[in-house]
Amino acid sequence: MEVNDALIRQLATLSRLEINATEQEEIRHDLQRMITFVEKLGELDTTNVKPMLHMTRDTNVFRKDEVKHPISREEGLQNAPAHTAEYFSVPKVIKK
Repeated sequence: MEVNDALIRQLATLSRLEINATEQEEIRHDLQRMITFVEKLGELDTTNVKPMLHMTRDTNVFRKDEVKHPISREEGLQNAPAHTAEYFSVPKVIKK
């Protein structure tokens, strides 16, 4: 695949970037190197390689779900910068 000016302009438009001529040459060079690398991977013989869904055989290790002693409302509100007797006070973010 050839990286040309039209491709770079299209990528710049899609990514909403402004690219000058110097940057365009650098980007062309970098993209061409990446594409060459990916094309090189396509030359590998993968006939006896099974597809992988995950990179490792590790699985998630979950801890047992246990009920712990919750903190009281007073303890929860104790370090809040602004609060009422029952709730945290936050700045209003929705305007009517």
